[in-house]
Amino acid sequence: MSPSSRAFATAQVQAGYDAGIAEHTAVPSIHQSNAFEFRSLSEARDLFALRRDGNIYSRAANPTVLVFEKRVAELEGGVAAAGVASGQAAVAIALLALARQGEHIVAARQLYGGTVDLLQDTFADWGIEVTFVDQDDTDAWAAAVRPTTRAFFAESITNPIAQVLDVRAVADLAHRAGVPLVIDATVATPYLQRVKDLGADITVHSATKFLGGHGTSLGGVIVDLGTFDFTAEPERWPQLTRTYPRVPTGSLVERFGATGSPYIALVKTKYVHDLGPSLSAFNAFQLLQGLETLDLRIARHSASALEVARFLEGHDAVARVHHPGLESSRWHALAMEYLPRGASSVFAFDLPGSDDAEADFALVEAFIARLRLVKLVANIGDARSLVAHPSSMTHSHLSPAQLADAGITPTTIRLSIGLEDPADIVADLAQALVGVTTSPAARAAAAASASQLAASSAR
Repeated sequence: MSPSSRAFATAQVQAGYDAGIAEHTAVPSIHQSNAFEFRSLSEARDLFALRRDGNIYSRAANPTVLVFEKRVAELEGGVAAAGVASGQAAVAIALLALARQGEHIVAARQLYGGTVDLLQDTFADWGIEVTFVDQDDTDAWAAAVRPTTRAFFAESITNPIAQVLDVRAVADLAHRAGVPLVIDATVATPYLQRVKDLGADITVHSATKFLGGHGTSLGGVIVDLGTFDFTAEPERWPQLTRTYPRVPTGSLVERFGATGSPYIALVKTKYVHDLGPSLSAFNAFQLLQGLETLDLRIARHSASALEVARFLEGHDAVARVHHPGLESSRWHALAMEYLPRGASSVFAFDLPGSDDAEADFALVEAFIARLRLVKLVANIGDARSLVAHPSSMTHSHLSPAQLADAGITPTTIRLSIGLEDPADIVADLAQALVGVTTSPAARAAAAASASQLAASSAR
C-alpha cells in the first residue's frame, strides 16, 4: 500500500516512521517502546529461543537500558550487566539467581535496613535461609558456611556508619567455601573502588544514588565481574549448568559461557522476565546522564564529606563521628588501602546520648529542625546534602540488638554530603548544633523549639 492511498486512521498511526532506520544520534536515544518489530517470523523464533541476541520486549531488554548496562559493566571491569527498576530489585534478583529454596546465604549484619528486611523476612518466606555475621569477623564468616551456602553478601562501604569491608579477606573466604562474593557497591561506586580487583565476583548498585546522582530516577544494576567459575562444581548450580527449558539446545553455560554471562542471562530471562522489575528506558537515559559526570561528582562529594567530618569531630556537641577518612576511625587503615581516591560521602555522627529514648529523639529532632541547607530526605547520593535519622527511618524495622550490632544508636544521624560549597554545609551544621547538650532541661527546651519551628514551617 502506498502512503498516498492510506486512510487517515492508518496514517496517524504509522506515517513518517521506519523501524529499520538508524538515526546516528550523538547521545544515547530513549527507546520508549514496549516492544520491537521483527524482520521475519524466523528471526522472532530464534530470539525467543535465545539462539540469537536482540530485542523482543522492554520488560527484559531495551536498547537504552543496554547502553546503561554496558557502560556500568565496563566501569566495573565486568563481562555483562542487568539493569533493573531499583537497587532493592538488584539485591533481590542477584541473590535469587544464586540461592533457591532450601539453600543459604551468609550476609554481613551491617546492611541497609531495607536489605535486612528483604533477607530476614521475604527470603525466609521463600525458604532461603540467611545467617548474619559481623563483617569484620573473618572467623564468623567461615563458621557460618554450610553445604547449602550459595553466596556471601556485604556492602563495601556500609550505610550509615561507613564501615569499610575487607573485601579481599571476605572474597578469599567465599572462594574457599566455593561460592561467589556479591558486593553492594552503591556507596563506593566503581570510581572510588573497583571490587573486581579485590576478589569480588558480582556487584550490585542502587543506581538511584550516586550513579544517577540527581535524585530524579530509580534504578538498579547487577554486574557479573566474570571471576567466578560456575562449572567448577556444576552440581551446585543446576540453574546454570543443566538444561534450561528456555534454551532448547542445552544449558545457559553452554549457550552463553563462551561469549557472555550465563549468570546475567539467567537474571534477565528468568527473574527480570518473570517478576518484571524492569528499568524503564527513560530512567536508563537519566542515569546515563549522571554516569557521564560520575568521577567529577564523586571527587567533590568525597572531599567535602571529609571536610565536614573533620568539623564535626572537633565540635563539642558531637559525641562521635563515623567516617573512615578520619584517623580516629577503626576502618581508617582499610580506607587508605582500599579507597585511595577518597572515602565515603555517606557517613554518620552521634549526638550525646542518655538513658531516656524520648529525650534522645527530641534532641535529634531539635537538631534536624534547625537545619536549613541540609534536607531531611530518605535518600543518599543526591546532588543535595541530605540528613536522616536511621533508628526511626531507614533502619526502624531492626530490633534494638540489630541496631547495636550495626553501630546505630538513638542519637545517630546520617549525612549524605552533596555538591554545595562545603563551607555552607559546615555553617548550616554549626548553627544547628548550637545549644545541643546532654542536660534534660536543655533537651526539653530543644524539643519545644523544634515544635515551634515545625509549626512555623507549616504556616
